[in-house]
Amino acid sequence: MEERNQIPRIKLGSQGLEVSKLGFGCAGLSGIYNAPLSHADGCSIIMEVFNRGITFFDTAEIYGDTDNEIMLGKALKKLPREKIQLATKFGIIIQQDGQVIIKGTPEYVRRSCEASLKRLGVDYIDLYYAHRIDTSVPIEDTMMELKKLVEEGKIKYVGLSEANPDTIRRAHSVHPITAIQMEYSLLTREIECEIIPLCRELGIGIVAYSPLGRGFFGGKGIVENIPSESVLGEIQRFSGGNMEKNKTHYASIAKLSVKYRCSPSQLALAWLLHQGDDILPIPGTTKIENLENNIGSLDLKLSQEDLRTISESVPIDEVAGERESDVFSKYCWEFAITPPKTG
Repeated sequence: MEERNQIPRIKLGSQGLEVSKLGFGCAGLSGIYNAPLSHADGCSIIMEVFNRGITFFDTAEIYGDTDNEIMLGKALKKLPREKIQLATKFGIIIQQDGQVIIKGTPEYVRRSCEASLKRLGVDYIDLYYAHRIDTSVPIEDTMMELKKLVEEGKIKYVGLSEANPDTIRRAHSVHPITAIQMEYSLLTREIECEIIPLCRELGIGIVAYSPLGRGFFGGKGIVENIPSESVLGEIQRFSGGNMEKNKTHYASIAKLSVKYRCSPSQLALAWLLHQGDDILPIPGTTKIENLENNIGSLDLKLSQEDLRTISESVPIDEVAGERESDVFSKYCWEFAITPPKTG
């Protein structure tokens, strides 16, 4: 299969990983914001994403309680492996009672990697992340095992997700970190203070998850109802008075999008794409029309004045509600036990 569209390529980090300028987050295919898709439907979306020129796919062992990796593995069998950049993650365990455990012991790292390789049906993982940092284990110990996996050819590059600056520095001193995955959007810009400057100092790429504010700039909760099965209703920014306050931010972007002749989501995504070629947004969707919309954001050209206007239209200190708050464990639990649809 050949890609129909040409999407620009960027270097992610300074270790040699090259990816499409826009990636694809696979988590939603197994349910979180909407009902989970069947494997057949999920694979169809993945195939179309690749056919549109996106080659970076992001998953994790926790998504759908490993089912997301299995789904992606089925799609990979129909795609040219050498043209795919595959990212997955380890480190979050959900116990039977719903308790969330973060684990980064060397033994667990190796066991998780080998299990992911099997579920994905591949010989190597391009980018392997610690999904969250186990503070009970020295990050040096976790990194030493990841370094061994690189040397064995089981993974090519190492990443960290939601790590603080000290952890990033310590980890990078053991083995080069290729990418840090953090939430980053017009609604969530905390990483601009320390994380982005540090990553640029060390030559580390940034993978931006939830680049549309968990669907906020796509209209979730504003022009489009939040599905009853969605976790969004439990997140502070989408609930009660916070959502009413945040609607003003959507309205500001919607008004600006008329000027730029695009959709609000395209403008929000284009703003993020213009923050630097070391930043890779990974929006996910279950709808082809949204995929096309996301890809269309690559065509928007914004000046520094445009970027400043867009930034100022969403004053970060006026965003109401925490980005995750105490719903994280609940989100992980509900997400992990979503019954897979294997048809």
